[in-house]
Amino acid sequence: MNAESSCVSNDSRKDPVAKYTAKDSVFTNLFSDPKYLLQLYKALHPEDLDATEENISNVTIQNILLDQSYNDLGFQVGTRLVVLVEAQSSWTVNIVLRSLMYLTQTWQKYIQNTGQNVYGSKKVELPRPELYVIYTGNRKIRPESLRLSEEFWGGGECAVEVRVKMIYDGKKGDIISQYVSFTRIYNEQIKLHGRTREAVLETIRICRNSNILKDYLESREQEVVNIMMTLFDEEYILKTYIEQEKRDAAEKAAEEAAKQATQKVKRETAQKLYQKGTSVADIADAMSVTEEEIKQWLGLISSHPH
Repeated sequence: MNAESSCVSNDSRKDPVAKYTAKDSVFTNLFSDPKYLLQLYKALHPEDLDATEENISNVTIQNILLDQSYNDLGFQVGTRLVVLVEAQSSWTVNIVLRSLMYLTQTWQKYIQNTGQNVYGSKKVELPRPELYVIYTGNRKIRPESLRLSEEFWGGGECAVEVRVKMIYDGKKGDIISQYVSFTRIYNEQIKLHGRTREAVLETIRICRNSNILKDYLESREQEVVNIMMTLFDEEYILKTYIEQEKRDAAEKAAEEAAKQATQKVKRETAQKLYQKGTSVADIADAMSVTEEEIKQWLGLISSHPH
Protein backbone atom coordinates (compact mmCIF):
# COMPACT_ATOMS: atom_id res chain seq x y z
CA MET A 1 0.00 0.00 0.00
CA ASN A 2 1.44 3.33 -1.03
CA ALA A 3 0.98 5.74 1.85
CA GLU A 4 2.85 8.49 0.00
CA SER A 5 0.22 8.92 -2.69
CA SER A 6 -2.44 10.16 -0.29
CA CYS A 7 -0.45 13.22 0.67
CA VAL A 8 0.26 14.80 -2.71
CA SER A 9 -0.87 18.41 -2.70
CA ASN A 10 -2.38 20.18 -5.68
CA ASP A 11 -1.68 23.49 -4.00
CA SER A 12 1.91 24.64 -4.02
CA ARG A 13 1.32 27.37 -1.47
CA LYS A 14 1.84 25.04 1.49
CA ASP A 15 3.34 21.58 1.76
CA PRO A 16 1.48 18.86 3.64
CA VAL A 17 2.24 18.93 7.34
CA ALA A 18 1.41 16.65 10.24
CA LYS A 19 -1.50 17.85 12.34
CA TYR A 20 -0.88 19.23 15.79
CA THR A 21 -3.68 16.83 16.76
CA ALA A 22 -2.21 13.84 14.90
CA LYS A 23 -1.93 11.67 18.03
CA ASP A 24 -5.48 12.54 19.04
CA SER A 25 -6.72 11.56 15.59
CA VAL A 26 -5.04 8.16 15.83
CA PHE A 27 -6.46 7.67 19.33
CA THR A 28 -10.00 8.35 18.13
CA ASN A 29 -9.63 6.30 14.97
CA LEU A 30 -7.98 3.35 16.70
CA PHE A 31 -10.64 2.95 19.35
CA SER A 32 -13.55 3.57 17.00
CA ASP A 33 -12.89 -0.01 15.87
CA PRO A 34 -14.75 -2.49 18.15
CA LYS A 35 -11.80 -4.88 17.94
CA TYR A 36 -9.41 -2.43 19.57
CA LEU A 37 -12.07 -0.97 21.84
CA LEU A 38 -12.54 -4.45 23.34
CA GLN A 39 -8.78 -4.74 23.84
CA LEU A 40 -8.83 -1.39 25.62
CA TYR A 41 -11.67 -2.46 27.90
CA LYS A 42 -9.90 -5.73 28.77
CA ALA A 43 -6.73 -3.80 29.53
CA LEU A 44 -8.75 -1.83 32.08
CA HIS A 45 -10.76 -4.83 33.30
CA PRO A 46 -8.80 -8.03 32.73
CA GLU A 47 -11.09 -9.82 35.21
CA ASP A 48 -14.04 -9.57 32.80
CA LEU A 49 -13.58 -12.65 30.65
CA ASP A 50 -17.06 -12.60 29.15
CA ALA A 51 -17.00 -9.24 27.37
CA THR A 52 -17.25 -9.33 23.59
CA GLU A 53 -17.28 -6.74 20.83
CA GLU A 54 -21.08 -7.03 20.76
CA ASN A 55 -21.26 -6.06 24.46
CA ILE A 56 -19.58 -2.71 23.90
CA SER A 57 -21.46 0.42 22.88
CA ASN A 58 -19.40 3.39 21.75
CA VAL A 59 -21.00 6.52 23.22
CA THR A 60 -18.37 9.04 22.17
CA ILE A 61 -19.97 12.47 21.91
CA GLN A 62 -19.67 14.14 18.53
CA ASN A 63 -18.71 17.76 18.04
CA ILE A 64 -21.58 18.86 15.80
CA LEU A 65 -20.07 22.21 14.82
CA LEU A 66 -16.78 20.75 13.61
CA ASP A 67 -18.18 17.38 12.50
CA GLN A 68 -15.55 15.47 14.43
CA SER A 69 -15.13 13.74 17.76
CA TYR A 70 -13.86 15.54 20.79
CA ASN A 71 -10.51 14.34 22.09
CA ASP A 72 -12.39 11.94 24.32
CA LEU A 73 -13.73 8.41 24.15
CA GLY A 74 -16.79 7.04 25.87
CA PHE A 75 -18.13 3.51 25.80
CA GLN A 76 -20.51 1.34 27.79
CA VAL A 77 -20.21 -2.31 28.75
CA GLY A 78 -23.32 -3.54 30.53
CA THR A 79 -23.96 -1.20 33.44
CA ARG A 80 -20.41 0.16 33.35
CA LEU A 81 -19.73 3.48 31.60
CA VAL A 82 -16.11 4.20 30.78
CA VAL A 83 -15.00 7.70 29.82
CA LEU A 84 -11.46 8.20 28.59
CA VAL A 85 -9.76 11.52 28.00
CA GLU A 86 -6.51 11.28 26.03
CA ALA A 87 -4.28 14.00 27.44
CA GLN A 88 -1.50 14.01 24.86
CA SER A 89 1.74 15.16 26.47
CA SER A 90 0.45 18.25 28.27
CA TRP A 91 -0.41 18.11 31.95
CA THR A 92 -3.39 20.02 33.24
CA VAL A 93 -5.75 19.45 36.15
CA ASN A 94 -8.50 20.87 33.96
CA ILE A 95 -8.84 17.31 32.67
CA VAL A 96 -10.85 16.58 35.82
CA LEU A 97 -13.34 19.29 34.92
CA ARG A 98 -13.42 18.18 31.29
CA SER A 99 -14.17 14.64 32.42
CA LEU A 100 -17.07 15.84 34.58
CA MET A 101 -18.53 17.93 31.76
CA TYR A 102 -18.16 15.06 29.33
CA LEU A 103 -19.78 12.66 31.78
CA THR A 104 -22.82 14.87 32.33
CA GLN A 105 -23.29 15.20 28.56
CA THR A 106 -23.03 11.44 28.17
CA TRP A 107 -25.55 10.83 30.95
CA GLN A 108 -27.93 13.35 29.42
CA LYS A 109 -27.67 11.61 26.05
CA TYR A 110 -28.19 8.22 27.74
CA ILE A 111 -31.33 9.42 29.56
CA GLN A 112 -32.78 10.77 26.33
CA ASN A 113 -31.97 7.62 24.36
CA THR A 114 -33.55 5.39 27.01
CA GLY A 115 -36.67 7.55 27.26
CA GLN A 116 -36.30 8.25 30.99
CA ASN A 117 -37.69 11.32 32.75
CA VAL A 118 -35.23 13.06 35.01
CA TYR A 119 -38.06 15.32 36.28
CA GLY A 120 -40.32 12.42 37.21
CA SER A 121 -40.65 10.70 40.60
CA LYS A 122 -39.18 7.41 39.40
CA LYS A 123 -35.46 7.11 39.91
CA VAL A 124 -33.61 7.06 36.60
CA GLU A 125 -31.16 4.26 35.87
CA LEU A 126 -27.63 5.32 35.01
CA PRO A 127 -24.55 3.33 34.02
CA ARG A 128 -21.83 3.50 36.67
CA PRO A 129 -19.05 5.85 35.48
CA GLU A 130 -15.32 5.22 35.36
CA LEU A 131 -13.10 8.14 34.39
CA TYR A 132 -9.59 7.67 33.03
CA VAL A 133 -6.87 9.76 31.46
CA ILE A 134 -4.06 8.32 29.36
CA TYR A 135 -1.11 10.62 29.93
CA THR A 136 1.69 10.29 27.38
CA GLY A 137 4.08 12.98 28.61
CA ASN A 138 7.28 12.77 30.62
CA ARG A 139 6.10 14.28 33.90
CA LYS A 140 8.09 12.93 36.85
CA ILE A 141 5.32 13.30 39.43
CA ARG A 142 2.63 10.79 38.52
CA PRO A 143 -0.33 10.67 40.89
CA GLU A 144 -2.54 7.60 40.74
CA SER A 145 -5.64 9.76 40.42
CA LEU A 146 -6.87 13.35 40.38
CA ARG A 147 -9.81 14.59 42.47
CA LEU A 148 -11.87 17.67 41.72
CA SER A 149 -12.00 18.80 45.37
CA GLU A 150 -8.24 18.51 45.85
CA GLU A 151 -7.15 20.10 42.60
CA PHE A 152 -9.54 23.05 42.66
CA TRP A 153 -10.35 23.74 46.33
CA GLY A 154 -7.52 22.21 48.33
CA GLY A 155 -9.42 19.16 49.53
CA GLY A 156 -12.15 18.82 52.10
CA GLU A 157 -15.82 18.06 51.66
CA CYS A 158 -17.35 19.22 48.42
CA ALA A 159 -20.87 19.10 46.98
CA VAL A 160 -19.52 17.56 43.78
CA GLU A 161 -16.66 15.08 43.73
CA VAL A 162 -14.97 13.60 40.67
CA ARG A 163 -12.11 11.12 40.65
CA VAL A 164 -10.13 10.51 37.48
CA LYS A 165 -7.76 7.57 37.35
CA MET A 166 -4.47 8.29 35.62
CA ILE A 167 -2.93 5.79 33.20
CA TYR A 168 0.68 6.30 32.16
CA ASP A 169 2.18 3.26 30.46
CA GLY A 170 -0.32 0.44 30.60
CA LYS A 171 0.90 -3.12 30.99
CA LYS A 172 3.55 -4.54 28.68
CA GLY A 173 2.08 -5.52 25.34
CA ASP A 174 -1.49 -4.35 25.95
CA ILE A 175 -3.21 -1.87 23.65
CA ILE A 176 -2.63 1.02 26.06
CA SER A 177 1.13 0.49 26.26
CA GLN A 178 1.24 0.17 22.47
CA TYR A 179 -0.58 3.44 21.99
CA VAL A 180 1.70 5.22 24.49
CA SER A 181 4.74 3.78 22.69
CA PHE A 182 3.31 4.99 19.40
CA THR A 183 3.00 8.56 20.75
CA ARG A 184 6.56 8.54 22.07
CA ILE A 185 8.00 7.25 18.81
CA TYR A 186 6.03 9.92 16.96
CA ASN A 187 7.39 12.62 19.29
CA GLU A 188 10.93 11.42 18.56
CA GLN A 189 10.34 11.52 14.82
CA ILE A 190 8.89 15.02 15.05
CA LYS A 191 12.10 16.15 16.77
CA LEU A 192 14.13 14.61 13.95
CA HIS A 193 12.04 15.57 10.93
CA GLY A 194 9.65 18.27 12.09
CA ARG A 195 5.91 18.03 11.47
CA THR A 196 6.44 16.42 8.08
CA ARG A 197 5.14 13.46 6.13
CA GLU A 198 8.50 11.79 6.69
CA ALA A 199 7.95 11.89 10.46
CA VAL A 200 4.54 10.23 10.04
CA LEU A 201 5.81 7.53 7.68
CA GLU A 202 8.85 6.81 9.84
CA THR A 203 6.63 6.48 12.91
CA ILE A 204 4.44 3.95 11.13
CA ARG A 205 7.46 2.01 9.85
CA ILE A 206 9.17 1.85 13.24
CA CYS A 207 5.97 0.83 15.02
CA ARG A 208 5.20 -1.91 12.53
CA ASN A 209 8.73 -3.30 12.80
CA SER A 210 8.52 -3.16 16.60
CA ASN A 211 5.13 -4.89 16.74
CA ILE A 212 3.48 -1.74 18.09
CA LEU A 213 -0.12 -1.43 16.85
CA LYS A 214 1.11 -3.60 14.00
CA ASP A 215 -2.25 -5.04 12.88
CA TYR A 216 -3.90 -1.63 13.00
CA LEU A 217 -1.12 0.13 11.09
CA GLU A 218 -0.81 -2.61 8.46
CA SER A 219 -4.53 -2.78 7.77
CA ARG A 220 -5.08 0.99 7.80
CA GLU A 221 -1.77 2.52 6.77
CA GLN A 222 -3.30 4.77 4.10
CA GLU A 223 -6.04 5.88 6.49
CA VAL A 224 -3.62 6.54 9.33
CA VAL A 225 -1.41 8.69 7.11
CA ASN A 226 -4.47 10.61 5.96
CA ILE A 227 -5.74 11.34 9.47
CA MET A 228 -2.30 12.38 10.72
CA MET A 229 -1.58 14.67 7.80
CA THR A 230 -3.31 17.77 6.55
CA LEU A 231 -2.65 19.97 3.54
CA PHE A 232 -3.62 23.02 5.54
CA ASP A 233 -3.11 22.56 9.26
CA GLU A 234 -5.40 24.08 11.87
CA GLU A 235 -3.08 26.97 12.67
CA TYR A 236 -2.76 27.87 8.99
CA ILE A 237 -6.52 27.64 8.44
CA LEU A 238 -7.23 29.87 11.44
CA LYS A 239 -4.65 32.42 10.37
CA THR A 240 -6.02 32.46 6.81
CA TYR A 241 -9.58 32.80 8.09
CA ILE A 242 -8.70 35.75 10.33
CA GLU A 243 -6.81 37.48 7.53
CA GLN A 244 -9.75 37.01 5.15
CA GLU A 245 -12.16 38.37 7.76
CA LYS A 246 -9.95 41.43 8.15
CA ARG A 247 -9.84 41.95 4.40
CA ASP A 248 -13.61 41.56 4.10
CA ALA A 249 -14.17 44.02 6.94
CA ALA A 250 -11.76 46.54 5.39
CA GLU A 251 -13.43 46.23 1.99
CA LYS A 252 -16.87 46.65 3.54
CA ALA A 253 -15.72 49.70 5.47
CA ALA A 254 -14.18 51.19 2.31
CA GLU A 255 -17.36 50.59 0.34
CA GLU A 256 -19.45 52.19 3.07
CA ALA A 257 -17.11 55.20 3.25
CA ALA A 258 -17.23 55.63 -0.54
CA LYS A 259 -21.02 55.40 -0.49
CA GLN A 260 -21.27 58.03 2.23
CA ALA A 261 -18.85 60.30 0.38
CA THR A 262 -20.88 59.99 -2.82
CA GLN A 263 -24.09 60.78 -0.96
CA LYS A 264 -22.47 63.84 0.61
CA VAL A 265 -21.39 65.16 -2.80
CA LYS A 266 -24.89 64.59 -4.19
CA ARG A 267 -26.50 66.42 -1.26
CA GLU A 268 -24.13 69.37 -1.58
CA THR A 269 -24.71 69.54 -5.35
CA ALA A 270 -28.49 69.42 -4.90
CA GLN A 271 -28.31 72.20 -2.33
CA LYS A 272 -26.22 74.44 -4.65
CA LEU A 273 -28.59 73.88 -7.59
CA TYR A 274 -31.64 74.62 -5.45
CA GLN A 275 -30.05 77.82 -4.15
CA LYS A 276 -29.53 78.92 -7.79
CA GLY A 277 -33.23 78.45 -8.47
CA THR A 278 -33.29 75.01 -10.03
CA SER A 279 -36.55 73.24 -9.27
CA VAL A 280 -36.73 70.06 -7.19
CA ALA A 281 -38.12 68.19 -10.19
CA ASP A 282 -35.24 69.25 -12.44
CA ILE A 283 -32.62 68.39 -9.79
CA ALA A 284 -34.18 64.96 -9.30
CA ASP A 285 -34.22 64.35 -13.04
CA ALA A 286 -30.60 65.45 -13.46
CA MET A 287 -29.36 63.26 -10.58
CA SER A 288 -31.58 60.26 -11.37
CA VAL A 289 -33.18 60.13 -7.92
CA THR A 290 -36.72 60.72 -6.65
CA GLU A 291 -38.09 64.14 -5.79
CA GLU A 292 -38.75 62.90 -2.27
CA GLU A 293 -35.06 62.10 -1.80
CA ILE A 294 -34.08 65.55 -3.08
CA LYS A 295 -36.52 67.15 -0.64
CA GLN A 296 -34.93 65.13 2.19
CA TRP A 297 -31.46 66.32 1.18
CA LEU A 298 -32.70 69.91 1.10
CA GLY A 299 -34.41 69.60 4.47
CA LEU A 300 -37.82 70.30 2.98
CA ILE A 301 -39.21 67.10 4.52
CA SER A 302 -38.02 64.89 7.34
CA SER A 303 -35.96 61.84 6.41
CA HIS A 304 -37.53 59.97 9.35
CA PRO A 305 -41.28 60.61 9.11
CA HIS A 306 -43.37 59.51 12.12
